[in-house]
Amino acid sequence: MKHIRLRRTTGLAIAAALLAAAPFLTAQAQQQHAHVHGQLKLDVAVDGPTVVIDMESPLDHIVGFERAPKTDAEKKIVEDAVAQLRAADKLFIVDPAANCKLGPVDLRSGALGLGNPDPNEPVGHADLDATFSFNCTNAAAAKFIDLNLFGAFKGLRQIDSQIATAQGQFKRQLKRPAGAQAAQPARLSWGK
Repeated sequence: MKHIRLRRTTGLAIAAALLAAAPFLTAQAQQQHAHVHGQLKLDVAVDGPTVVIDMESPLDHIVGFERAPKTDAEKKIVEDAVAQLRAADKLFIVDPAANCKLGPVDLRSGALGLGNPDPNEPVGHADLDATFSFNCTNAAAAKFIDLNLFGAFKGLRQIDSQIATAQGQFKRQLKRPAGAQAAQPARLSWGK
């Protein structure tokens, strides 16, 4: 079974909801630490007053390389990408019916020296893991998140997601739209 890392502050209920979604994983997604170029994984949990998004991505999608930056130009790319990720409310637009505001953002990457990265991250194939928390007045009303990830990260071709809500567990896959459509948000929706 895939181990899902959550910050202690996100609560046991969110962890339980995500673990309940585990039976919906495909065999490929069950491989721990799978590193697939072009593919980003999102786990979304809607619980109580929060929407938590846990993201796993090869670092190549985010900055264009999978190692520590070496040049000033690469350091600038990393700085810009980190700023973009910290402004997660521009990348993830939660359904306005939930009335959410961006809360804590936790970024982890050994190659970039961010947070507490996964010690099992393979050398030469660095990842960026992140947890984005949104505090909402009506999280249960959320039925979608508009994702600006394809426009932000050019190497991204596919988003595989699991969603756990009070209404159930859902699995979705989004593919990069062709041409100019990639710059527009892709809607990750769930429920009825």
